[in-house]
Amino acid sequence: MNVDKRIQAYLDTLEEWFHGLYHGMIEHPSFEKIEKEAEDTADVFMFACFADAFGIPSPVSYYTAELLPYLTDEFVQWERRMWDRQSYIERKGQQYHF
Repeated sequence: MNVDKRIQAYLDTLEEWFHGLYHGMIEHPSFEKIEKEAEDTADVFMFACFADAFGIPSPVSYYTAELLPYLTDEFVQWERRMWDRQSYIERKGQQYHF
């Protein structure tokens, strides 16, 4: 095998690998589902920690108050997102096409 063929084979392999990486990380439709699922998981965690923000008494609020300085930036965005959000069932139904 001469050098030209080896370089071309290497470039073809590299192009195929980068296309697969791009397709898997950005282009594939499941990327959006994974992103929404991660956002839902983060929202559930924030809700478990700060349910008092919505008037639901929570016995763990005393302990999770220590997390507030670390989650301040996320808390404001999360609270706005929760007030403007559709119901949880509608969001999951939209995600899974029910």
